[in-house]
Amino acid sequence: MEVQTEKVWEFANRYQLPRALVVNELDRERSSFERSVESIQSVFGRNAVPIEWPIGEEKGFTGVIDLLTMKAYSYTPGGNGKGQAGDIPPGVKTAAEAARDKLVEMIAEGNDAFMEEFFDKGTLAPEHIVEGLSEAVATQRLFPILCSSATNLIGTDLILNFAADFLPSGVARGTAKGKTPDGKEVERKISDTEPVSLFVFKTAADAFAGRVSYFKVMSGVLVNDANLVNYNRSGSERLAHISLLQGKTATAVPEFHAGDIGTVAKLKDTLTGDTLGDKASPILYPAVALPEPSISFAIAPNSRGDEDRLGNALHKILEEDLSLRFYRDPQTKEFLLGGAGQQHVEVIVSKLKKRYNVDVTLKAPKVPYRETITGKADVQGRHKKQTGGHGQYGDCKIKMEPLPRGGSFEFVNDIFGGAIPKNYIPAVEKGIIDSAARGYLAGYPVVDFRVILYDGSYHDVDSSEMAFKIAGSLAFKKAMEQARPVLLEPIMNVEVYAPDQYSGDLIGDMNGRRGRIQGMDTRGNTQVVKAQVPMSEMLTYSSNLTSMTQGRGSFAMEFSHYDVVPAHIAEKIVAAAKAARAGEEVEEEG
Repeated sequence: MEVQTEKVWEFANRYQLPRALVVNELDRERSSFERSVESIQSVFGRNAVPIEWPIGEEKGFTGVIDLLTMKAYSYTPGGNGKGQAGDIPPGVKTAAEAARDKLVEMIAEGNDAFMEEFFDKGTLAPEHIVEGLSEAVATQRLFPILCSSATNLIGTDLILNFAADFLPSGVARGTAKGKTPDGKEVERKISDTEPVSLFVFKTAADAFAGRVSYFKVMSGVLVNDANLVNYNRSGSERLAHISLLQGKTATAVPEFHAGDIGTVAKLKDTLTGDTLGDKASPILYPAVALPEPSISFAIAPNSRGDEDRLGNALHKILEEDLSLRFYRDPQTKEFLLGGAGQQHVEVIVSKLKKRYNVDVTLKAPKVPYRETITGKADVQGRHKKQTGGHGQYGDCKIKMEPLPRGGSFEFVNDIFGGAIPKNYIPAVEKGIIDSAARGYLAGYPVVDFRVILYDGSYHDVDSSEMAFKIAGSLAFKKAMEQARPVLLEPIMNVEVYAPDQYSGDLIGDMNGRRGRIQGMDTRGNTQVVKAQVPMSEMLTYSSNLTSMTQGRGSFAMEFSHYDVVPAHIAEKIVAAAKAARAGEEVEEEG
C-alpha cells in the first residue's frame, strides 16, 4: 500500500468524506489482490471490503467480477476500456462467491431490517444490496475496494460507474458553513435554489490563457458571463467563458449547478481561497488550512538575466502554490524559498527552468547565529588623533552587562555634570550599535546586552560626532574582550508525525541532533514527537525523516528562542567564519 494512501485517508477522516479504494497495477509481477486487501484491512479495518474480484493474476489479469451483480467483465489489454459482460469463469467462482457473502453480511450489519432478512434467507435482495451499500458508503460505515489496471484499461469503466452510482454528490453534504463580511457565522444550503456563490480552490498560470481559476459552485446556478462580487477583495469579476475541464481539455458550458467544479480564465484580482457570489447575499467560505513550510533553501539566480526574470516568475508560482514562502532573511541577506520538503522546492526550481527559463541555484540556508555576553565589563574608549588643523577627540567610559534572552539592546545615559555634551551622546550609542551589528566573535550581531554610559571627556575644538562614534565603537570592542562573549543559535519547536513503530528511531535521531524531547502524543495510529532542536541540526532533516519512515513521516517546525552554542561547536563556527572573511579579503585585494 502506498504511503500517500494513508495520508489521503487522514485527510478524508478530517473532513468526514466518503471514500473508496482502488487496487491498481494488478497485472504487475508478484501482484496479489488478496494480499493487498489484507494489507488495507490491517491498516484501515474490516470495514474496507471488496466489491469486485479480479479474474487472473499478474500478466494473466484480464477482467473483473462485479460482486454486486455477480457478472464477469473481460477486457482486451490496451483496448478501449469497455468490459464485455459474461459468466464468471469456473476457476474464480468459489472465491468470488465467498467474497460476495462477506460483502452482503457487512452491508446487512448496519440495518436491522436487512439483518433480519439476511438471517432468514442467508442473503439480501439485489435492490437491498444496492440500497444498503449506498447508505453504508454515504455514512462512511463501509469503504469499497475495487481492482484495476490503469495502463491496460482493465476495470476503469467499472470504477467510473461505481463513482456515479454510489459516491454521493456535492449536494448530498447538505450545507456549507461560512461567515458574513462582519464575522457572523452562517450556513448556506448546497442547492440550485440558493443565491449563487462559488469558492476558488486553485489557481494555475497558463502560457496562453493567463491566470486560470478553478472553482466549486457552493450554491445557486452560475451562468456564463455572470458578474459576481469577490467578497475577499471587494471587487467585481466577470466570469466569461466558464469551462468544464477534463484533463487538459476545457469544454465551454452555459452554466454550472450547485456542487459542480469548473474553471474560468483571466479574472482580475481573484486568487486561491477567495469567495465570489451575489452582491445581495455575501458569504465567505473558510480558506484551506495550509501547513507552514518545513524546510527552506537559499535561492540565487545564476545570471543577471535570470535575476531580472526571477521576480515575475516566482510571483506567478506563488499565486499557484500558497504553501510556498519566498522571503529575505534580514540578518543573512539571503533570499529563501520555503516549501513542504526538499522535493517540493526542487519541483519549483524545475518549473522556473522549464516554464519561465530562469536558472537558479539552491543551497542550504545560512543559520542566523547571534552573539551575546555572559559577564560584565567596565572600559574606556578613547579616540584621539592630531593632524594639521582640527584634530579628533572623543572619550567615553561604559559599563556593559548581559540582559535576559530576548532583551535585545538597552542604552542607558548616566552622564552627570556635562562630562560629555548631550549632542554627542547619540553618537556614542550609534558607534556601539554599528559595532554590535558587525559582531565580535564570528561576525554575527551581538544581542541581549545593556550599555551604561557613565563618564567621559571632550575637547572644545577637536570633539565631533564622528570622534565620539569611533570612541563608542572602541569601547564596545574592549568591553567584549572582558564580558565573556558566546555564540547563540536559533532553537526550533519541532513536531514529528509518524506511525508509532518508528517512535524509537525518531527519538534516538532527535537526541543525536542535540534535541530535547518535550513530550509525546498519540493521534490514532500516528505518534507525535515534540522536541526543541537547534536549527543547524534540522537543515537536512526532511530527507532523513523520509528515509527513516519510508516516507510515512512528516514534521512541522517553528522558531522558539535562542540558546548558547556548546563550546566545541562554537569553536568550529568561529573558525569557519574567520576563514570565510579571510577569503573575502583575499578576493577584494585580487
